[in-house]
Amino acid sequence: MYQRFQQAQQQAAKACFCLLIDPDKLTLQQADALVERSVEAGVDCFFIGGSLLVNDQLDALLSRIRAQCSLPLVLFPGSSRQLSHRADALLLLSLISGRNAELLIGKHVEAAPFLRASGLEIMPTGYMLIDGGVATSVSYMSNTVPIPATKNDIAACTAMAGELLGLRLIYMDAGSGAQTPVSDAMISAVRQSVNLPLIVGGGIRSAEVARQKVEAGASAIVVGNAIEKDPTLIAEIAAAVHGG
Repeated sequence: MYQRFQQAQQQAAKACFCLLIDPDKLTLQQADALVERSVEAGVDCFFIGGSLLVNDQLDALLSRIRAQCSLPLVLFPGSSRQLSHRADALLLLSLISGRNAELLIGKHVEAAPFLRASGLEIMPTGYMLIDGGVATSVSYMSNTVPIPATKNDIAACTAMAGELLGLRLIYMDAGSGAQTPVSDAMISAVRQSVNLPLIVGGGIRSAEVARQKVEAGASAIVVGNAIEKDPTLIAEIAAAVHGG
């Protein structure tokens, strides 16, 4: 999966479209319809995860999706409990925008033995929470303050530090339910500061906005909330992200 992100980084006009599925927010039957739409639209991969995991259907959801399609299943874990060998890859998130040591290295130590034995493709990722105009689940659960939306220099230097530390991806996230997505100016500033694939999510509700983020420098676009409310957006956003 990392190679796909690298290819998207090198082909600025054609990014990846990653559809985010929260196991807490849909039934297995609803997932069937969502997967079918996604395959038809040309979605590149599924991100699976959420801030909480209040049910016990992560493994069942992964198995259900795999039975329907061969698209990569990438874990986007909100905690060290959200792990499964039934996925293909995992974003090993280090919350570099915050100062919570547990989310910089602590939880990683707990998960390391499982991850080493899992067979998952592990993708070390610098996770940067950006202020999206409203308090989000991830800011509350992570006990961290997001980077202010207008502080492009802080975002750029944070991403630069992540690259120097050896992280392989940068993920800029305004959070689920954000009022405003990460700005084009901030994406561009980070793009110019690092030579890593750049994932952008949070607050993206239309094909037009998704395309703007690609043009600003995003290598991959993540959408979840908007599609939960209107699954018909999948085809429109996929076409926009892929340059259609």
